[in-house]
Amino acid sequence: MDKMLRTAEVSRKTKETDIFVSVTLDNKGTADISTGIGFFDHMLTALSVHSGISMTVKVKGDLNVDCHHTIEDTGIVLGHALGQALGAKSGIVRYGTAYIPMDESLAMSSLDISNRPFLVFNAEFTNQSCGDYDLCMTEEFFRAFAFNAGITLHINLMYGTNDHHKCEAVYKAVAHALKTAVSENTDGSTLSTKGVL
Repeated sequence: MDKMLRTAEVSRKTKETDIFVSVTLDNKGTADISTGIGFFDHMLTALSVHSGISMTVKVKGDLNVDCHHTIEDTGIVLGHALGQALGAKSGIVRYGTAYIPMDESLAMSSLDISNRPFLVFNAEFTNQSCGDYDLCMTEEFFRAFAFNAGITLHINLMYGTNDHHKCEAVYKAVAHALKTAVSENTDGSTLSTKGVL
């Protein structure tokens, strides 16, 4: 982890997935994503671009089984990488909340980079999938991401009818909440009455 650049690289290989993730918290949001699942690539690209967190995500997974391991394990590794890039989590705004519309859909995300991982996920989808992406994996991805990054994460899909729009609004809402939370504060202090997170 490079404190000046706030970067991290994490690799994880199991019998089910082989994953490499690199992140840079540089407010550029350059995305280089390849997971083998087109819609998931689209969502991770949105997460990168809208958060301003540059991401390289390279995944080889057992897609002959289904998309579950690929998506969940990507959340694990991406969460680890973000946590490492943030180091002791000092000097950041820490909290972020965003409401994001996507056509007829509206999603809200509120998060705390707290070292107390938790997920509240309130979103329902009409269909099983968008392309090769099982929509039920949205919750699994964000649970893996939040728990491995040390984030308290609340996601609420307020309404919507088109599943593509609903899911994309969720990812973008998390992205914009993250963009605020990882921003550096003015004095480099840790925003906590305890003095540490």
